[in-house]
Amino acid sequence: MDNLRFQVVAEAFKKKPLEVKAPAERPYEYFGKYVFNREKMYKYLPKDVYEKLTDVIDNGARLDRSIADAVAAGIKQWATEMGVTHYTHWFQPLTEGTAEKHDSFIEHDFKGGMVEEFSGKLLVQQEPDASSFPSGGIRNTFEARGYSAWDPTSPVFIMDDTLCIPTIFISYTGEALDYKAPLLRTLHAVSVAATDVCHYFYPDVKKVQSNLGWEQEYFLVDEGLYSARPDLLLTGRTLMGHDSAKNQQMDDHYFGAIPDRVQAFMKDLEIQALELGIPCKTRHNEVAPNQFEVAPIFEETNLAVDHNMLLMSLMKKVARKHGFRVLLHEKPFAGINGSGKHNNWSLSTDTGVLLHAPGKTPVDNLRFVVFIVETLMGVYRHNGLIKASIMSAGNAHRLGANEAPPAIISSFLGTQLSELLDHIEMSDKDDLFAMAGKQGMKLDIPEIPELLIDNTDRNRTSPFAFTGNRFEFRAVGSEANCASAMIALNSAVAEALTDFKRRVDALVEGGEELTRAIVDVLREDIRACKPIRFDGNGYSEEWVEEARRRGLDTEGSCPVIFDRYLDGSSVEMFERLGVMTKKELEARNEVKWETYTKKIQIEARVMGDLSMNHIIPVATHYQSQLLKNVANMRSVFDAGKADSLSVRNVKLIEEIAERTQVIERGVDELINARKVANKIEDARAKAVAYHDTVAPKMEAIRYQIDKLELLVEDDLWTLPKYRELLFIR
Repeated sequence: MDNLRFQVVAEAFKKKPLEVKAPAERPYEYFGKYVFNREKMYKYLPKDVYEKLTDVIDNGARLDRSIADAVAAGIKQWATEMGVTHYTHWFQPLTEGTAEKHDSFIEHDFKGGMVEEFSGKLLVQQEPDASSFPSGGIRNTFEARGYSAWDPTSPVFIMDDTLCIPTIFISYTGEALDYKAPLLRTLHAVSVAATDVCHYFYPDVKKVQSNLGWEQEYFLVDEGLYSARPDLLLTGRTLMGHDSAKNQQMDDHYFGAIPDRVQAFMKDLEIQALELGIPCKTRHNEVAPNQFEVAPIFEETNLAVDHNMLLMSLMKKVARKHGFRVLLHEKPFAGINGSGKHNNWSLSTDTGVLLHAPGKTPVDNLRFVVFIVETLMGVYRHNGLIKASIMSAGNAHRLGANEAPPAIISSFLGTQLSELLDHIEMSDKDDLFAMAGKQGMKLDIPEIPELLIDNTDRNRTSPFAFTGNRFEFRAVGSEANCASAMIALNSAVAEALTDFKRRVDALVEGGEELTRAIVDVLREDIRACKPIRFDGNGYSEEWVEEARRRGLDTEGSCPVIFDRYLDGSSVEMFERLGVMTKKELEARNEVKWETYTKKIQIEARVMGDLSMNHIIPVATHYQSQLLKNVANMRSVFDAGKADSLSVRNVKLIEEIAERTQVIERGVDELINARKVANKIEDARAKAVAYHDTVAPKMEAIRYQIDKLELLVEDDLWTLPKYRELLFIR
């Protein structure tokens, strides 16, 4: 039991679930306890201030700075009653995480004492140091000024003793340095474009809202085992490790009984999430061992993004309390499912969901088909950009493996909807929209009532599948900020809807009847976006070739995929919609390339360290024991007998020697490849070099290490193995 690995495994088995005491109230009673929501606004703000603030939130009215002091006073009163002593502007820089700088309420009273103050100026705007956040060259290191500005559409909340104020983050020269600013712009763009098209069908519609329901997948690992794996600690994934004899092949973990320790963690997480206004709805075991999922009820996209970022921070905090570490890396373990963050996306008006399954009238059905087709048009025109929006060093490991969708964007619609679009395309009739929504299906089991089945099935290999009243964007990575995918998707759809309306209006101005004009343009777009529709197996090699023939983006190199942000069509779209300028896009790509390089660089360093300081010493130590055994055999038995008894050990000695030599050479080559790549000054070229020359050498080293793991005596292996990491409850 001298092996640290055995000690941490034994401790992990001993751990019991923590007792989690739920609040005495029902969940709906403590929901939003730590959020300055409508109820608290009404209580703590003057009536006229409340009305002006809700007009900003509901209708996009410009924020009147004159009400800021009154809002700040109301928020401070509520917060101090809750025991808050500090406040922070909470924002989402280009680090994929969140950032916050805490200030206390206290100020000098100039009488030798202190008072607590919180003015409208402090609420609305702050000046955090921008020099150390990624800016892609927009800001020099010595140019530190940047601004965070309050986003009143996302309510302030309390974490511990701190009032958190959701904000955007921009540079001194006005460029966005975060995810929220361009997200808000694209949500406005899609609202304007979709509202204009809605008026063809429903003149009373006032605005269109983008909705998001994310499904957060994650792994839990015992904290002791996590600490004994330097690769998990420093990179978020295992850089080595042979498959466990049993992993997910029995499918017995999926939707299985939740382990007690995990159940306690989930309960604690849900309580705290609900208190922060995050409407957690679903929890369950995922397919891979020790993999789980949490999902909320859908919300407006900006709020949903904030809630997801907040939940990921909360998960890490709560997990440590329960003796776990949360793994949000998209592929922490080889050979089993990775973790995604399915983004269920839809559009809705103040009167209903635009993508909802067909209604009872021809107008409803025509509206439904228009918004489906124009969504497909946006995804088709910008399929490369949309892929770039979800690509990262971590997600590149996940896509196309173990149930994850492939790195080719396509859309699954299901038989009924596909046949309808084909029929519209081929028909010259206008009276085409009497489509049924759900149909009855009777089962030959008397105890089961008649079921209503959706007019689409599901395709687990589709990155962008229609599922009845929404599209499920399944390619988003578990660690990602949802805003990245939502910025690209909403912008693409806004552009498609704007173009659709322009062409319809042109036909109407030319004398064509409105419905006929809509159907004519609709047919054009059904034909144009047909290449994006694919209902088959996204994993097949044939699909890669077929996708290439269709003109879809099949690029597999992560840093090269980022180029799609700088395509002329992408730049034109973002600038025309007012979402991002070319300068901002170029800066973000610099950050993406630098981030990719740094992640692979860190992994390569950790790989080299573990290889030379863990793996090879352990392997050679075992080799020495085998050599002693062979020598002892020869001292006891005659040469022939000794050799026959030592055949297996001699083979092991030779194989260990060969594999350790290959590892040593591989580490030398890995170091040299890094040195060459590090001399490259251009961020893109350096990232490409790391992808093409550094990452493959790591895979070659891993192959040898994983083989050694099977050879070396178990008592000597220092790193916790997959069977221990994945099956501790």
